[in-house]
Amino acid sequence: MQPSFGTQMFSFLGAMLVLVAYVGHQMKWMRAGALYNFLNAAGSAILASVALRPFQLGFVVMEGAWVIVSLYALVRVLRAPETGRS
Repeated sequence: MQPSFGTQMFSFLGAMLVLVAYVGHQMKWMRAGALYNFLNAAGSAILASVALRPFQLGFVVMEGAWVIVSLYALVRVLRAPETGRS
């Protein structure tokens, strides 16, 4: 069964969010701060939700872990003194 166009666009959005964070960090356009962690968490949450139907264990585990780690890092950045944010 082919995923719907809406599902494809939703997963594309998730992938783009993760890739913008990754490329932005690699090119030194952004630091691994709040924006970076937010983009990673949001993008991987979208991809994890898409991987639930049809259930794809490997992708659910990978993206689920990515969400948890990104949210943990985001909370740490937001609780840090102002100098740690970006």
